[in-house]
Amino acid sequence: MKANRDVIHGALVTIPRKGSMSGQTRVVFRRGELANMRAKAIRRGVWFRVLSRAERACMELTMRVVDTVRSHLLARVLTSITGKLLDAMRSMVLREMEEIGRPLARKLSRIAQNWGSVSAIQWAKDHGFIQYLTIMYMNTPTMFKL
Repeated sequence: MKANRDVIHGALVTIPRKGSMSGQTRVVFRRGELANMRAKAIRRGVWFRVLSRAERACMELTMRVVDTVRSHLLARVLTSITGKLLDAMRSMVLREMEEIGRPLARKLSRIAQNWGSVSAIQWAKDHGFIQYLTIMYMNTPTMFKL
């Protein structure tokens, strides 16, 4: 069985191709990857702020005891914890681009298309335009925001 390999959440993820029997995604966490994620989270100040004491203990114990995680239950727990860390470590601009910039770009694109602009279709997909709208929104005083 051949599989696509991608690095997601600092771990190796094997995604079986269509037609395979398992149909499941397998996540493999290694000690070094968990240690790197912990170091990044501490540097960015999210390790203690985002994770509970039990979650930190789970990560610490896993790094001390296991070289490669083989337990499906432990992998599921670690996936949840690393997801929380990665979400907290994303920059504020990237978060705002998804929540504010992209919907705003879609709305402006629809309005321009209704006015007859053919090139406005690409505006909703343009990363630079979405980032521009997001930064402009972030710098707008709160009393002028809708």
